[in-house]
Amino acid sequence: MSHVIQIPILAEVPPNYAHPGDAGADLRSSEALVIAPGQRALVGTGVSIALPDGYVAFVVPRSGLAAKRGITVLNSPGTVDAGYRGELKVTLLNTDLEESFEVEVGDRIAQRISRPVVRAEFVKVDGLSASARGNAGFGSTGVRD
Repeated sequence: MSHVIQIPILAEVPPNYAHPGDAGADLRSSEALVIAPGQRALVGTGVSIALPDGYVAFVVPRSGLAAKRGITVLNSPGTVDAGYRGELKVTLLNTDLEESFEVEVGDRIAQRISRPVVRAEFVKVDGLSASARGNAGFGSTGVRD
């Protein structure tokens, strides 16, 4: 069962969910531009929101754009804090090394996901408890079994 929150919004074209049960609501471009191969661009959406305290919004790539065109959100997930009231903008990266990507006004360029926030209280200690993983970091599990 999904949980619904009401989010005050200023937008000519609000984000929308393409299918029932979708987690991400599509954000659309409010401007036209071309992103050259290997380049990035900050793209406006014309959307400003007032998230309730205790919530965060994440801006993430659209899977079809990533798979078919090599377009991703550079700082994914982009974090929108509850106190932010400015326009949601998306830093798109064109990972294709040959083809430019043309963005038109109204194109679906990213998705916005709302989540509750659990705040942490950081407690200074002299040492950390042991774990099976320990301090093994990047690449510690390998590629294959």
